Order: sequence, then structure tokens, then C-alpha cells
Amino acid sequence: MRSFSESVNTKQPHSPLSLNMRFFILLISCFVFQSSLMAQEDFLAKQYFNDGDYDKAVAFYEKLVKQNPRRTDYSEGLVACYQQLERFAEAEQFLLEKVQEPYAFPTFLIELGYNYTLQDQPEKAQEYYQKAIEKIEENPNFGYSIGSRFQKYALLDEAIQAFSRAMELKPDLNYDFQLARIYGEKGEIGKMFEYYLKLISEGKSSRANVLRYIDNFVSENPQDGNNLILRKLLLKNAQKNPDVLWNELLSWLFIQQRQFKNAFAQERAIFKRSEAQSVERLQYVASMAFKEEDFESAKEMYGFILKNANDPAAKLNAELNLIKIDLASATEKEYDAIEKRYQELLDFYGYRNETLELQIAYANFLTFNRENPKPAIDILKKSLKTPMGRFQEAYLKLALGDILVFDQRFNEALIYFTQVQKSLKNDVLGQEARFKVAQTSFYKGDFDWAHTQLKVLRGSTSQLIANDAMQLSLLISDNSLEDSTQTALKKYAHADLLAYQNKTTKAIEALEDILQNHKGEKIEDEALMKQAELYEKRGQFDKARFNYQKIVEFYGQDILADDAHFALAELYRKKLDDPEKAKFHYEKIIYGYQDSYYFPRARKNFRILRGDSIN
Repeated sequence: MRSFSESVNTKQPHSPLSLNMRFFILLISCFVFQSSLMAQEDFLAKQYFNDGDYDKAVAFYEKLVKQNPRRTDYSEGLVACYQQLERFAEAEQFLLEKVQEPYAFPTFLIELGYNYTLQDQPEKAQEYYQKAIEKIEENPNFGYSIGSRFQKYALLDEAIQAFSRAMELKPDLNYDFQLARIYGEKGEIGKMFEYYLKLISEGKSSRANVLRYIDNFVSENPQDGNNLILRKLLLKNAQKNPDVLWNELLSWLFIQQRQFKNAFAQERAIFKRSEAQSVERLQYVASMAFKEEDFESAKEMYGFILKNANDPAAKLNAELNLIKIDLASATEKEYDAIEKRYQELLDFYGYRNETLELQIAYANFLTFNRENPKPAIDILKKSLKTPMGRFQEAYLKLALGDILVFDQRFNEALIYFTQVQKSLKNDVLGQEARFKVAQTSFYKGDFDWAHTQLKVLRGSTSQLIANDAMQLSLLISDNSLEDSTQTALKKYAHADLLAYQNKTTKAIEALEDILQNHKGEKIEDEALMKQAELYEKRGQFDKARFNYQKIVEFYGQDILADDAHFALAELYRKKLDDPEKAKFHYEKIIYGYQDSYYFPRARKNFRILRGDSIN
């Protein structure tokens, strides 16, 4: 029997398996090291190239190509370095060798041709471009890579030839999208539209995706050249093949052009030919017309929906919107008739979860138009007692809170807003509720608590809420530092509440008191802005313009400058019919306020007024 020490010191011979395992591990380690080294060299090559340090980049690419001769990206990187360094002869020699290889990728023929183009040898360049196109005859699947490479070098005619020939040889291939983009680049708008429409009609791409691209080439102006081309094509297709698709696309074009009556004509035709007879599309067009203040068209559409819809919810929605349209221009004498319409709808549809929109609309009418909040509060409190989902409940509580604020029952309103805020804290409705908590606290004069809530909301997922929160937050902070008594701020909060209560005349007078007695204070630009908005609401556009102009002239570096420029631009565009002045103020935002909430809309409206077809 061996001792313990003998047992420990006795060495066993290595088994063949353990030797193989060691060799395998060593092999894997070498491979990992090599791959890591190559990845580092690849990164450095690209980095030097992007930095414009082509001498260093070329050294790395030469090494990478030598190690990986079949990696086309390394070869193309090396050629690009040679060309940047104007070492065209070396690029030519390298590419000539490449195209002679048995399995050379055909894009190297284009690279060789482009190398000759850079040396001002067009005939030689064309020779190799043609050779690349001929490769499609051997294998149509090369069509995409060859066409895309031509497109990369703005060789658009060659790209069209490559994509088209590949599709001829193999009809399963579809490069209509690429061809549409190329014709757009060439400025051949008619052909571009043809290919985009073909994609839609054949179902080769989603309609929404294609319309996004078409939208870049049309404007709001019906007489724009591109708009006329598209309309002609759609009408031509509709005559050839009376498919409802062409009505839908014509309706889409008319909506872009804000020609809602024409869009309605198309939608009416679609509705009559539809088996389901859904009014969903009509509701969308009517809502767009209402939003753009084309009340005549909106009224006609909602009237059609009311007569033809089978769904009670659609009928009720149409009724409510018809009342809303009439209310926009109604005088106090007409309020009795409008109230009667609301009561008749409630008698017919009843107080149910499905009619919450009706109940809230009636409550708002009683409050903000008739200044009679008590029955409105009773209606909504009664509705809250019925079982409903949490989003319906939140929607109802926000509406009830708004009416309680009107009635200056601030603490009660805060309870409802806070309940919504807590129950839906991660939803936009919850963020809206938090803003209402801040706004109500502001009206109440509790500026510190309002400011605390607003600081949280400046990071809201809703850009509109975040923007409003930032402005109210700055209003409070700016006017608390300057005046410890917060006299002007209290006056402004009162004026803002009057505006909220729809007491426009009293609100304008309260703001005028601030402008007269607090000149030169921080609050002045806020008072000017609020008063201008109220003047606009009353149709006193010259007075509104005067206020906005004062803000841009005397407070051009302050927080409301971009708001004033945008308000002036919209006023000149929509109400004062002066597109040149509108363009001037949009341009001020584009070049002076790139971070503004209004920047995207200002840029879009400026381009429309300039007559651009934006690609």
C-alpha cells in the first residue's frame, strides 16, 4: 500500500484527449486574438478615413485587404483612400486585378468606371459601366447592388437601366420604390408619381409609407405644378380603372390642399360604393375641415354622417360637432335653442357611459357659455356614480375639475385633479392632471406649490404640456424674484382666471391695468401676450398685432419672443392676408429660435408660402 506522499507525487501520463483539448483551446485563443486584432484595425481604418487622414487609413486598408482579399468592404475602402489621395493609377491597377478574379462582384466594374470618371476619361468609364449592366443578363439578382451603386455615384440613368433590366428578366423582383426615388432625384416628377402609385395599386408597399414620400412633393397650393401632375395622374387612372383606390388617393390630395368640399365629394363616392358603409373616413375629413375652420364643409359632412350612419356613436358624434360648429358663431340670443338641442340629445341617448362626451359637452356649455356651473357640476357628479373604466373616470374628473375651477371651488377641483394624477401618473392624462393642479394653484395664488408641480412637468412626454409648464414656471419664478409681494403676479393670475372663465372683456381690462401700472416689470411681456390672444379671440386683429409687435421689438431676447413671432406669422397668413410678412416672421423663428416648440411648424409653413415642393 502506497503512502499518502507517494500518492500525491505520483504523476499520471497525459491522455490523448487532454492534449487535443489543449490544442483546441490554443487554436480558439489564437482565432479570438486574430479577430480582435482585425476588428481593431477595421475600426482604426474607418476612423482615420472619416477624419480625413487618408495616409494612415490606406496603410490599415492595405493590410486588411491582404489578410481578407474576399472582403469587398475592405477593397472598396482601400480604393476610396487611393482616390482621396489622387493615387488613381494604384486604384486602377488594384481594380483591374479585382475584376479579373473568377468570382469578382460586379460592383467592382462600376468602381473601376468611376475611377476613370475621376480622371476625366468618360469613354473608358462608360465601357465599364456597361459591362456592369451586362452582368445582370447573367444574373438578374445583381440588379439591386448594381443599381444602388450607380445611384450612390449619382449615375441615375445607369441606375434606372440596371433596375429596369433586372425586373424585365425576373418579374418577381420589384424595384419600383428605388425607381421612384431616382426619378424624384432627376426631377422627373410625373414618372416618380407613376412608380409610387404603381407600388400602392399593386400592394407592393404600405400606402402610408408611400404617401409619406409623395407628401414631400406636394403642397397646400392646388395650382402647384407637382399637385397638378399628381391630380392628372389620379384622374387618368380612375378613368382607366374605376377602383375606389383612386377616389381615396384623390381625397388624400384634396385634404393636403385644404379643399375639403372636393375631398367630401370623393368620400361620398367611396361611401356609396362600400359594402360596410363605414363613416370613419368621413369623420376624419370632417374633423380636419373643422380644425382648419372650414365650418361650411365640416357642417355638410357631419350632416351627411347623421343621415347615413348606422352606428349610434357616430350619429351622436356628428350631432355634437354640428352643435360645436353653430356655437362657434352663435350669439347669446341663440343659446336657448342650443341648450334645447343638448337636452333633446340627453333625453334620446340617456345618461350612460357611452354618452359621457355628450354629458361633458353639455356641462361645458352650461358653464363656459351660460355661466351656470351649478347644474353642470350636478350632472357630472351624478355621472361619476355609475361604474366605468379608469380612463373614462379620469376624463370625467378632469372635466368636472375644470368646471369647479370656473366656479372658483379650487380645493375641490384640486382633489379631482390629484386623483387623476395619482391613478394615471405614467399616462399623458396624468401629466395633464398635474398641469391642471399647477394651473389651479396658480389661480388660487399658491405660487410655490404651482412652481413645484411645474418643475416636474418640464420633462413631460407631451411636448405641448412640457412647453406650457416651462412658460408658466418661468412666469412665476421671474416675477417672484423681482417683487417679493408678488403684486403684479397676483393681478396676472386673476386676469388669467377671467380669461379661463370666458370673461374676455374683464380679462382684457385686468391685463390693461397691469400694462399701465407695472410698466418695465418682467410681467409686461406676459400681459401683452395674453391680451393679444384675447384680442384675436374677439376678432380684433389689429390690436392683437400691435401687442405681438411690441413683444418682438422690446422683448426680443426673452422667453416669449418666438411665441410672438409665430403668432404674428399665423395672424398675417390666416387673418390679415399678408403672406410676405408671414414669411418674415416664420423666417425669424427658423434662423433665430431653432430650439423653439414652433420651429417645425414655422419651417413647414414658410416653405409652403415660398412655394417649395420639399424633397
